[in-house]
Amino acid sequence: MTMKMQNPRQVYGETLLGLGRENRNVVVLEADLSKSTMTCLFEKEFPERFFEMGIGEANMTSFAGGLSLTGKVAFTNSFAVFAAGRAYDQIRQGISIPKLNVKIVGSSAGLSDFGDGATHQSVEDIAIMRAIPNMTVLVPVDGIETRKMTRKIAEYQGPVYMRIDRHDLPNLFPSDQEFEIGKSYLIQEGHDVAIFACGIMVSKAVQAAEKLEREGISVRVVNVSSLKPTNEDDIKKFSSGVKGIVTAEEHSLIGGLASVITYILRGSSVPVVTIGIEDEFGQSAHDYEELLADYRLTVDNIIASVKKLVH
Repeated sequence: MTMKMQNPRQVYGETLLGLGRENRNVVVLEADLSKSTMTCLFEKEFPERFFEMGIGEANMTSFAGGLSLTGKVAFTNSFAVFAAGRAYDQIRQGISIPKLNVKIVGSSAGLSDFGDGATHQSVEDIAIMRAIPNMTVLVPVDGIETRKMTRKIAEYQGPVYMRIDRHDLPNLFPSDQEFEIGKSYLIQEGHDVAIFACGIMVSKAVQAAEKLEREGISVRVVNVSSLKPTNEDDIKKFSSGVKGIVTAEEHSLIGGLASVITYILRGSSVPVVTIGIEDEFGQSAHDYEELLADYRLTVDNIIASVKKLVH
């Protein structure tokens, strides 16, 4: 099946610009990466509401907290590894404890900044942000959900972390479906195995399911784009009646999607196979797919994992 592709960063930048046109309280803060995060679109039209903070993520985060106290809807932007890591103390102490209305957007997430290696690749950002009380953690599956999610978090009162891929992703989120924080979404029905995935791994799960269907194996694919909160009833519903479950994420197996699903299904007798990054950092590569293959974040590995559960 051929799917239309969109770049989530571009969609995010365009959506942020639209929000700026609709709401004068939307303000944008940047850490010297506006042409990459695509906040440059907002900067061009609303320079008076755009704050270039330089390579100073901690200061950017504290400044955003101050703006939120004046009624602004503050979006901070950087690469995910810096957004979650460099400003951790300010996020915890100055944003999450007082529940301030700041939206932290981590761009080029996971391994998607393939050329810059471990220092620029966020394999632990979801775990960091999920562990912080009062923080909402979201991972859009594609450009469609990125647009809906960005608009939703602009309405939501409180701290949010949203993780965005650097590369084009196939459209999977239904255009007529409303995005709700906490909800998981059925992408493809099946009855043998359920795959819970997030981010780029959802499209890989769909490709795996299509190939497995030709072999008579029926796979259910679920997009878990809300990593915190996650509606437990959704997960239990989508895991019912199957022989096994696979989780797939472009993140460390510690503290990410695998942790979410296995915790919710604790006590269940249904076997679970987890696909993700082992306890290790990223590295440089010639291209994104090469790096994903090296960490076994592939269609073939999903297929092999499903077959383990049905044979």
